[in-house]
Amino acid sequence: MRVGIVNDLRLAAEALRRTIVAAPGLDVAWIAKDGAEAVALCASDPPDVVLMDLVMPTMDGVEATRLIMRDHPCPVLVVTATVQGNLSRVYEAMGHGALDAVATPVLGRDGDVSGGDELVRKIGTIGRLVGREPAVAATGPAPGAPRVASPVRPVLLAIGASTGGPAALARILRELPTDLPASVVVVQHVDEHFAAGLAEWLDGQSTLRVRTITPGDRPDPGRVLVAATNDHLVLGSDGRFRYVREPVETPYRPSVDTFFDSAAANASRPGCAVLLTGMGRDGAAGLARLRGAGWHTIAQDEATSVVWGMPGAAVRLDAAAEVLPVGNVASSAAAACRRLAAAGAP
Repeated sequence: MRVGIVNDLRLAAEALRRTIVAAPGLDVAWIAKDGAEAVALCASDPPDVVLMDLVMPTMDGVEATRLIMRDHPCPVLVVTATVQGNLSRVYEAMGHGALDAVATPVLGRDGDVSGGDELVRKIGTIGRLVGREPAVAATGPAPGAPRVASPVRPVLLAIGASTGGPAALARILRELPTDLPASVVVVQHVDEHFAAGLAEWLDGQSTLRVRTITPGDRPDPGRVLVAATNDHLVLGSDGRFRYVREPVETPYRPSVDTFFDSAAANASRPGCAVLLTGMGRDGAAGLARLRGAGWHTIAQDEATSVVWGMPGAAVRLDAAAEVLPVGNVASSAAAACRRLAAAGAP
């Protein structure tokens, strides 16, 4: 993979360069000293992945990510000196399409680099996302996963998202009504180290309370629950959430398909499912299964998606009952939840 490095600090850029050249299968495409130069280089010499610093002169990493994903999309990994110290900027960059974030490796006085292993691991994951998309299963109910009879539980509003998801989620959660008769469950492709911060950030954007999911939790009406680990969130036949490692081979963690499949099998009644902007196909087959099980399904449209991979795959499968701009998702989902809640009322 060809890697573009964006960093205005000479020592940081050198630490990144040494990390890349030492890793099998990785090469440095170019080094940019600020966001403006990175935007120009992505146009003239697109790399396989961009390592984007956040705080730089001329143009910062948030604006550079926005322009790159708008004009010459390619995978962006935020690499910054302190992820926790820049969380708001990290989520802004993710909202514009950055895939993940990691701390910048450190170049020691002896010339050795520390902290590069996690960077290389995340680049490898991005390579799998870009280069090997899992096949999409056929539509219809999942074989061997019949619906399980259970007491009436809250209607679920299940939302899956990836590249560009945080900004789309923030807008939708801001626009959902406070009296929503449903429990909102969010599966966003994000490293577990950032899940709690994402939930906290979304809580500040939302009219509803947002928190992460602990194993054993149940759907909580009027609350937003966010998947919190690198394992996959599932809804069990007992109506409780848990995390599972399988499928191990998928690069999408947590997997939207895995959660949607479990909801199709184990939710006591149909709900509403939304598939937002994201790279790849994760969630498309699961959305099709939910539609086949009587759920109301929505895919974000191409014009408002940072990357129309996941929702586009759902549209091609005829998995979405509606294809909507992000600004119309909340009202449609809320109306569907009210209708489904009323239909299931005693």
